[in-house]
Amino acid sequence: MSTLKVATIQDTSGNNSSTPAQVAEGRAKAWLNLNGSGTIAIRDSFNVSSVSDSGTGVYVVTMANAMANTNYVVIGNSMHLSGTYLALSTIRDRDQSTRSATQFQIDCLNNSGSVTDGEEIHVAVFGD
Repeated sequence: MSTLKVATIQDTSGNNSSTPAQVAEGRAKAWLNLNGSGTIAIRDSFNVSSVSDSGTGVYVVTMANAMANTNYVVIGNSMHLSGTYLALSTIRDRDQSTRSATQFQIDCLNNSGSVTDGEEIHVAVFGD
């Protein structure tokens, strides 16, 4: 395996400069597109090894490669069909007591604040 060490990265025109640290800190360390309704299924992901269903609207995500610490950021959104309309809901990382460098829990909340299964769940993780 070869290692390339550079101070600055640019596009082929010599524009859009970034340092390796900026690239490392600014990109998602993991992301997930999940069907969280019925039998849950990962549609697509990066650095996610599995997701477990821990009850209605509650999911535990396990990352393949560990984060440096537990101070990373989890962001996301979800949506579900309710009757004949599409409802957007939010994701919260409520149970931070179970958060580790490789695992976190998310809850999907509907418009009234109740936990509900999300049919489309999108999550991204940023940090060290």
